[in-house]
Amino acid sequence: MPFLHTPYASGKSPFSIGLAPIDLAQWIEQDERLPAQLALKEAILAQERAAAFDALAGSEAGQGEVLELLAAHLPARYPQTYRREGNALRILPGDRLIALDGEPALLTASRLVQEDLLLMRRHEEGWRLVAGSLCFPSTWVLAEKLGRGMDAIHAPAPGYAGKMAGMVARIFDNLKVEQPVERFNWSIYGDGRLRYNKSKQDPLERFPSGQSVSHAHIRVERQTLRRLPRSGDILFTVRVHVDPAAAFCDHAHGRELARALHDQLAALTPVQLAYKGLVEARERLLDALAAMAE
Repeated sequence: MPFLHTPYASGKSPFSIGLAPIDLAQWIEQDERLPAQLALKEAILAQERAAAFDALAGSEAGQGEVLELLAAHLPARYPQTYRREGNALRILPGDRLIALDGEPALLTASRLVQEDLLLMRRHEEGWRLVAGSLCFPSTWVLAEKLGRGMDAIHAPAPGYAGKMAGMVARIFDNLKVEQPVERFNWSIYGDGRLRYNKSKQDPLERFPSGQSVSHAHIRVERQTLRRLPRSGDILFTVRVHVDPAAAFCDHAHGRELARALHDQLAALTPVQLAYKGLVEARERLLDALAAMAE
């Protein structure tokens, strides 16, 4: 379903925390792209495993807890998709059998779902990323973040340092086992690729000079946080949705969505615009979105 999530039309400001509670049934998303995206994950893990998965020693218990929770949740929530067969889960679309042992547990867990999975643990100095399976990053590199605290991980994000950093730390500290939460963010890229394994430290324009914005794709991340009941670690999931901006023209509410995205893009500060890699293309994108909104 195109434009399943439209955070740019929510009325919330970009770069806000924007967390909202969700029912456990909403924890993991699934759609018709599951077989293709799981196959893509397998290809990425086969070719770039060191870049797509890593974990610190001592994170094994939390990893195992994630796999245990998913192995129980998925067949119960999506019985038409998952079937338990001994110590394995069969994913019926695509007929993929995933053994639940033999590999790091978080890596196995990531092979079951479309989301990327990132495990956070509380240390004396705050919350740190201790394990991650990251096949579909939105311009960041796992090796640069693993083992680092929240402030270091989010240092490039405009407005994070200071008040927002303190708010995020308190949210993590106070997150309840029984109450997962979600948030969204959006960006615009020049194509529909899921994997942008490129450091934020490297200059990146989503649309090189002269590239037509007719190829623009709206990239929305749905992120969830769930505290694990035994370890107290927090699982951070990221599900990426990518839709061509041109599809606004065929959508029942496309004009309104194009106008909302236009207005949010127009309101970005220079620092926010640079963070999203849209400095050079903003005016061309604004013109295209304005035309779609007419």
